[in-house]
Amino acid sequence: MATVYFTKDHEYVSVDGDIATVGITNHAQEALGDIVFVEVPETGRTFAKGDDAAVVESVKAASDVFAP
Repeated sequence: MATVYFTKDHEYVSVDGDIATVGITNHAQEALGDIVFVEVPETGRTFAKGDDAAVVESVKAASDVFAP
């Protein structure tokens, strides 16, 4: 069973064993509007807290997703 943690910046990390999945909340998705591009890292890549983990681009803005 995964445990989910949220940041004040509307990002989350879902931890299941030794696997962590990072993403943005529904609120962040709605605030961005139509998402036109997402840049994600290759599977298995590791990150330190605060590292850029992904980029989400919408018609309104481009946003970095940071490793919590």
